[in-house]
Amino acid sequence: MKRPAKDVKIFSGSSNPELVHEVCRMLGVPLGVAKLSRFQSGETYVSIEESVRGADVYVFQSFSHPVNDHFVELLVMIDALKRSSAGMINVILPYYGYARQEKQDQPREPITAKLVADVLTTVGAERVITMDLHAPAIQGFFNIPVDHITALDLIADYLRTKDLSRAIIVSPDAGRAKTAERLATYLDLPVALMNKRRPKHNEAEITHVIGEVKDKVPIIIEDMIDTGGTLVKVIEGLVEHGARKEGILCATHAVFSHPAHERLNHPLIKEVVVTDTLPIQRLDALPKLKVLSVAPLFAEAIERIHTNRSISSLSLDTSRP
Repeated sequence: MKRPAKDVKIFSGSSNPELVHEVCRMLGVPLGVAKLSRFQSGETYVSIEESVRGADVYVFQSFSHPVNDHFVELLVMIDALKRSSAGMINVILPYYGYARQEKQDQPREPITAKLVADVLTTVGAERVITMDLHAPAIQGFFNIPVDHITALDLIADYLRTKDLSRAIIVSPDAGRAKTAERLATYLDLPVALMNKRRPKHNEAEITHVIGEVKDKVPIIIEDMIDTGGTLVKVIEGLVEHGARKEGILCATHAVFSHPAHERLNHPLIKEVVVTDTLPIQRLDALPKLKVLSVAPLFAEAIERIHTNRSISSLSLDTSRP
């Protein structure tokens, strides 16, 4: 990969430093030096320990647990960089938190995904790079450039290493239908759609299965896995309709809130495929887990943005070191 110019600076919040170190390694750019700490009261402190004057700065932060702490830390970092005369502040959000609160499902609810966009812009972010938003329309919440990249090619490349002769791509709800269709097209597979309703947060009830899943290996595609409850019900519903008892779950973001690990060890789930947009804890508790790295995608995105090239056709080149 072509190394960006010397005026590129990459900084990391505390949410996912392993991913950022790998991106820096691939680009041949040292990780920017910043001091991150908290006062006894819980307040966040950030100090940028090197000059960023006039530099193109890229700040990585995923909204992993604790979400609010990492969000505030990102805001403080952006403010510190702005006051240090950074030339351009690019915020890289591998996982955009609060994305599930992108509309009002009931009266008097907030649209918190828009609030996050407003705060990031107000504090000084000048570009956002993110991956597989829960709702692509969130891009429109920003009045600054948003580069929305996807891990779908990465997941498709991994699935191509398997026997897909009896596989079918399954969308767990209408919101994932377009993504499921794209993956099915990439892999030349049929597609099925589940219909579900949510009686409350983190709970779902499967009502219908649209498509022929009998004697098929279901490959379920989602943007994230939170508690895993919905996906377990999807698998169980598919098996009730004749699907094989060897489902494969694929998702970009491994949120894995309790009790996700226990649920994903369900005997009807053969494999869980995720990426490292979020740090993954307790790997030994889920032996069927396969983690794909998105570092090459973000490294390529940074290189293309810095050299003013399009990232709309961004794809994974597995020949990179």
